[in-house]
Amino acid sequence: MGKYFGTDGIRGRVGDSPITPDFVLKLGWAAGKALAAEGNTRVLIGKDTRVSGYMLESALEAGFSAAGVNVEFLGPMPTPAVAYLTRTFRAAAGIVISASHNPYYDNGIKFFSDSGHKLSASVEAQIEDFLDQKLDCVSSEQLGRASRVDDAAGRYIEFCKSAFPSELSLNKLKLVVDCAHGATYHIAPNVFRELGAQVIEMGCEPNGLNINAGCGATDLAALQKKVKAEQAHIGIALDGDGDRLMIVDADGAIIDGDEIVYALVRQAMKDGTLEGGVVGTVMSNIGMELALGKLKVPFVRAQVGDRYVMEALRDKRWSIGGEGSGHIINLKYHSTGDGIIAAIQFLSAMVREECSAREMLAGMRKFPQSLINVRYTPNTDPLSADNVKSAVSEVERALGGEGRVLLRKSGTEPLIRVMVEGKDSATVKAYAQQIAGEVSAIS
Repeated sequence: MGKYFGTDGIRGRVGDSPITPDFVLKLGWAAGKALAAEGNTRVLIGKDTRVSGYMLESALEAGFSAAGVNVEFLGPMPTPAVAYLTRTFRAAAGIVISASHNPYYDNGIKFFSDSGHKLSASVEAQIEDFLDQKLDCVSSEQLGRASRVDDAAGRYIEFCKSAFPSELSLNKLKLVVDCAHGATYHIAPNVFRELGAQVIEMGCEPNGLNINAGCGATDLAALQKKVKAEQAHIGIALDGDGDRLMIVDADGAIIDGDEIVYALVRQAMKDGTLEGGVVGTVMSNIGMELALGKLKVPFVRAQVGDRYVMEALRDKRWSIGGEGSGHIINLKYHSTGDGIIAAIQFLSAMVREECSAREMLAGMRKFPQSLINVRYTPNTDPLSADNVKSAVSEVERALGGEGRVLLRKSGTEPLIRVMVEGKDSATVKAYAQQIAGEVSAIS
C-alpha cells in the first residue's frame, strides 16, 4: 500500500482526511496529470448512492478539468459496470466513488485502468507523486469538459445478460433481490426479470443515507425472512457497489462466497470450461480447500482483497477466484469481481442441473469459523504484543492441527480481524473470543 492508496483505492470517513473536497479535487488533478501523460484525456466517473457522492463527484470533475482531462458521468453505477464501460468506451480510466460495504458516512475513490482492471501499483505511485506537487491549471482552451452518458445502465444490463446462456431461462424461479439501497438498485432487478425470473425487490429505495443499512450482502437477516415468507427459490444479496454477492437458499440458510466459488467450479468442470485451479485467500474456509482437493482442482491462497486474488489469477492464468465475503471473480466473463455476473452463473448452473441452491454445494462441508473484528488505536500494534502471541500459540496447540488461527489488519478500517477455524462451532467461538479479548486489552 502507498501513502494514500489502500487495498481498494482511497477510503475513509467523509469530512476527515483524505475524504475531503480539497483533497479529492487535487486527487482528480493528480490522476489527470498521470493519465494525460499517456495521451488519453477521457475518464468515466460512476458512484454509488451515498449523499456525499455528489460533492466528491464535483470535486473530481474540477481536478480533472484543471489537468485538461475530459470527464463523462455515469451516475449511480456498480463498480464492475464502471470497469466494463471503461473498456468499451476506450477511456483512459474509470473512477468509482464508493465505500463499497461501509456505512453511508464513509466514502472512497477507486480507479480502473483502460483494460478494466484495478490500477497497477506503479500508476498509483505516479498519482501519489503528483499529489505531493503544487496544483497548477492548464490554460482555458485546454480545460477538460464534462458530459453525461445517458444509456450507461442499459449498456451494463445487456452486458450482464450476455453472461447467461441464450438457450436457458429463469422463468421457473422466484427470486428476492436485495440491492442494499446501493448502486445496483436500478440494474439488478431488471437483469433478472429480463432473463425470465419473478423478482421481488428489496433495498431498492436509496435515500443517500440508507446504503448497506440492515440490508445487502453484509446483513442478511431481512433477506432470510423475506425469502421464507415469499417461498422464493433463492435470495440474491449485493453490497452497496455491486461487487459482492451472498446468497440465501429457500430455507433461509446463507451461502457465502466460498460456497459460491465451489458451485461455479463444479459447473465449470461439468462444462469442460475450468481453466487451471482456484484462488482463494488466507480467510477462505478450509472446507472449500478440502472439497476442491477431492475434485483434484488446484487451490492457492492470496492475501485478503480482491486485487490480490486477481493478481494471483493473472499470474497463474486461471479464471475463477474469490473470497468468503462475496467477492467472486470469473475472468471468462469480466475483468473484475461482479456480484450480478456471479449470481447469473450460479442461477444458470441451478437451471442446467435442475437442482436447488443447497444441492449446488454437494461435496463441500464448511468448517465452523468464528470471526471477530476488534477496533484498535492506529498508533498501537496489537499483533506484536506478547500476550496476543501467547494466546494464539495456546489456541493453535489446542486445535492440534485440525483448525487454523489467523490474525490480520483490515486494509480499509482500523480493525484487527481475529479468525479461528476448526471442527466444533462452540470451541472455535470460545477460542476466537479468548484471542479477541487479548487484542482488546492492547487496543
